Amino acid sequence: MNTMDFKMTIPVRDSYDIIVCGGGIAGCAAALEGARHGKKVMLLEKSTVLGGLATMGLINYFVPMCNGRGIPICKGMAEEFLRLSIKYGYDTLHPVWKESNVDAPADIGRRYDTAYSPYIFAMQLTELLRDAGVKLLFDCIASYPVMDGGRCTGIVTDSKSGLEFYGARQVIDATGDCDIVQRAGIPTVDGRNFYSYFARQISIESCKRAVESGQAHRAVMTISGGSANLYGGGQPENIPLYWGTSVENVSDYLIRNQIDMLEKLKKDDRLFREVTTLPMMPQFRTTRRIDGDITVHEEDKYRHFDDSVCAICDFDRRDYLYEVPLRSLTRRGFDNIITAGRSASADGYAWDVFRVIPPAILTGQAAAAAASHAIDEGCAVADCDIRKLQSVLESENVMIHFDDALIPRG
Repeated sequence: MNTMDFKMTIPVRDSYDIIVCGGGIAGCAAALEGARHGKKVMLLEKSTVLGGLATMGLINYFVPMCNGRGIPICKGMAEEFLRLSIKYGYDTLHPVWKESNVDAPADIGRRYDTAYSPYIFAMQLTELLRDAGVKLLFDCIASYPVMDGGRCTGIVTDSKSGLEFYGARQVIDATGDCDIVQRAGIPTVDGRNFYSYFARQISIESCKRAVESGQAHRAVMTISGGSANLYGGGQPENIPLYWGTSVENVSDYLIRNQIDMLEKLKKDDRLFREVTTLPMMPQFRTTRRIDGDITVHEEDKYRHFDDSVCAICDFDRRDYLYEVPLRSLTRRGFDNIITAGRSASADGYAWDVFRVIPPAILTGQAAAAAASHAIDEGCAVADCDIRKLQSVLESENVMIHFDDALIPRG
């Protein structure tokens, strides 16, 4: 590859205790947690909407947050965000889960999950963070971390204001793709993604159903380009898996999927239906993650970690429980960078369990709590007092360790 040197002088704008890079669901949780710890926090979001895949990505579904037998596992800020998401929009929450902090009957037959209105939720997140005192910069890319050895002194941003520098005491990479982690020189691992792409449409018939039911959201239906499922069923043999960390790869994914969707639409009566929303970001699930101080694998289900910062559950299989160690969010030798969300250090099916909305929120909450403690204690984020950190998270209703009584016997 040919290279060139590029040098320029850019303005230094401000400095923050915590800079959160990426305004997806994990980044929003991190920014809110940092602000609640009294820290000066800035959140950088490259789009014009908060929430990432959970909103503009149209993956507007809080996957099951219980063990499948009536016991909530994903609590803390995950529950707070779930209840916020349905406050002004529709929900599909089972009535038994309407009250928080209660167990459901073991034979309920329905897990603790709900769909919600993605764009109403996005606006609520904006309001929530504004009211918490978080500095929000939209349409602003967190381009590069400026490194001094293993310490990040701040972030270079790219926006309508041009290139600018913001200093930071702690940096949280919530880009979903480990962009800041990777550019800081921290080892990362690439993932793979199936050929799936989903948008929203309405039709004359779906509008009739909405009128008959009195529920506006029932007018909205899903339409697909690629339609491979979570486990790769339906993956076309002639289309490779996507890694999603180069502009060419992302563009190929979007072009193929949009053309495939258009070909399906061409077969419909043009007056009978209307496409209402295309996803405003690639709907990738596992692109790149940190190669953390520890990597969690599927066989680590039911394993306790001394440095756990939250317990989570398998959204697809009941009873399967995991703990998320702080070490899966950090890499020693890099004092003030931590990641959150789908870029936590998990592998195989465990990566699938870690990447969805409730765990992303909880790891965002934990990352910012750890960053705040590192500032207070004057230490590397990986070295913050784990007992103090766990105590704070427990006071915020986060389950740190699951009860062994929940592990199935036999």
